[in-house]
Amino acid sequence: MQALIYGYGNPGRQDDGLGIALTQRLEAWVSENQLMGVEFDNNYQLNIEDADAIAQKDIVIFADASDEDIEDFCFSRVDASAKVSFTTHAASPGYIVQLCKELFQKEPLALLLHIKGYEWAFQEGLSERARENLEGALAQMKTLLTDLENITRLQEDLKKC
Repeated sequence: MQALIYGYGNPGRQDDGLGIALTQRLEAWVSENQLMGVEFDNNYQLNIEDADAIAQKDIVIFADASDEDIEDFCFSRVDASAKVSFTTHAASPGYIVQLCKELFQKEPLALLLHIKGYEWAFQEGLSERARENLEGALAQMKTLLTDLENITRLQEDLKKC
């Protein structure tokens, strides 16, 4: 089972850096615990080239900061979507999955981890409440990554949006 954890956002916009902070922390933890089959990537935004990266994986978990009305963090399933969304990020996770399906005939299990953020000013560093939400998301991700072979069963236990 091969997984990609892909964090995106802008660390120079306070809590918008939550996705990247998650991947950095998890990558260190995976290395310390010598877990196999997990790779990491991060960027300011998703790009169409990411369809190639996810085509090589069984599971992809996108992680991003959220200003949605959620408590702290949650997971949602990412389905292939031909709809191109023009937001602060160049492409949506669903569009990347759709490109992967069209170009490579692959559709990995894809999830989006939404981590609640609060502060979006032009400065580095996460707000205190966002750091607390990050810790909760990290704990759930560690449980998931420890038992990737049972991802289908574990999906039922994830905190859903």
